[in-house]
Amino acid sequence: MRHRMGMIFQHFNLLGSRTAAANIAFPLEIQGISGLQRKARVDELLELVGLSDRAGSYPSQLSGGQKQRVGIARALAAGPQVLFCDEATSALDPATTEQILDLLKRINQETGVTVVLITHESEVVRRICDSAALMANGRIVEQGPLLELVADPNSQLADILLPTGDPALDPEQRSMVLTFTGSHTAEPIISGLTRHFGLDVAILGGSVDWIAGQKVGRLRVALTHPDGFYDRAAVHQYLIEREVSARL
Repeated sequence: MRHRMGMIFQHFNLLGSRTAAANIAFPLEIQGISGLQRKARVDELLELVGLSDRAGSYPSQLSGGQKQRVGIARALAAGPQVLFCDEATSALDPATTEQILDLLKRINQETGVTVVLITHESEVVRRICDSAALMANGRIVEQGPLLELVADPNSQLADILLPTGDPALDPEQRSMVLTFTGSHTAEPIISGLTRHFGLDVAILGGSVDWIAGQKVGRLRVALTHPDGFYDRAAVHQYLIEREVSARL
């Protein structure tokens, strides 16, 4: 089972006395792989992570991003089916984080290895995850395909990834959260509520971002009518027909 899993660490955990190539070769040595086979595999992995020209460099001669690339190659050396990334980008600057996340996404697409990210960074989840599980106090609170989670108006993870502001800041406003996905993010839903139902729409907060390759938006709005009331069922149906989910 252990040979089916690779591990990437937050602080790289490279052997300082070994070159980049030798660090990558280490798990293959433990498995008793022959020298020629090891070299071929190491060369392949160095090319995959973009470090063919740094094979002979020691960890002290590498940047943080380069060290993590060596760590990724080492984790892939034995051909795992699952790659665990424990806060793999937490020690990196934003630009390097993007590069490492793009590399992990490409590795997933090109090799078919499953990448499991353990992270507190919402940007990491937004950028490359297809599915997610939210944990609190050691328990899984919710899990599932990421787009399904953010489209759920009651999702706690959606509130983290696409915050809409604290409703307690506007206690006098009876607000609702609207969630748009895909092409619907470009539709004039708000102006449609005004035209069709004569509503005044106050936007109290919101976010729009790319999640799992799709554009997703969430708005916290307050709806009012000059007469003091409106047909809530009709408004709800209008939103459903446009695939907009709503939460009071």
